[in-house]
Amino acid sequence: MSMFDLRPLPAGEVGLHDARRQRRWVVQLEPFEIGVVPVTSAQFARLTGSGGPGAHTPSVDVSWLDAIEFSNAASVNEGLTPAYTVDEGEVTWRTDASGYRLPTEAEWEYACRAGTTGPRYGPLEDIGWTARDELEIPKEVGLKQPNGFGLHDTLGNVWEWCWDLLDPARYGGYRVFRGGGFSDRHWSVRASTRRGGAPQMSHPDLGFRLARGAFDHALIAQGWSADADAEREKTTGMLPSGWTPRRH
Repeated sequence: MSMFDLRPLPAGEVGLHDARRQRRWVVQLEPFEIGVVPVTSAQFARLTGSGGPGAHTPSVDVSWLDAIEFSNAASVNEGLTPAYTVDEGEVTWRTDASGYRLPTEAEWEYACRAGTTGPRYGPLEDIGWTARDELEIPKEVGLKQPNGFGLHDTLGNVWEWCWDLLDPARYGGYRVFRGGGFSDRHWSVRASTRRGGAPQMSHPDLGFRLARGAFDHALIAQGWSADADAEREKTTGMLPSGWTPRRH
């Protein structure tokens, strides 16, 4: 029996927005599964032998590469085909594999929004932990109201790593994380807010949520494209500095 509670989500579409590049696009998604809550310290410790404070709090101070390795370890533990191959720090997603993985950015936003179109799927004080709560560490998962898909903590509590590159032309190998954390102000905790960091980076309010789903095409899946990544790496020219603009 799996130690992770994943929710199957139907096929659908989600509109994404990169404010810095002034770009909007729509992604058509196939059905997939995603964790009801972020991976907890207890789950992380069970597979790796190490974890943060509080068994039922989200596992934090986890780098993107740590999350990749954990996903593979969870797959092996349950007899699933690992989704990633790792060779000297270079990670390849085997899109046809049955194992656990990080959600793509499109999957994450689709799961977070759960059919809503506003900045949040409910009043922030009811659905997420933020700077208003004056916390020093994350709260236990599942204490706030879930969204329409039954998922908890997609906004607030901890940021969550995704598979995708943030902006390779400007930030190289930085990977996306989403959702906002317990120390973030309300204007930053929105379904569309994008942040990113180096794959080796970790932070006390940054964790991850597992997904599953295998796809036929080796280089295109759920809004991600290997060819698009390669093309974006060639893009030149200065972009506006900073992150997604503040919106009150």
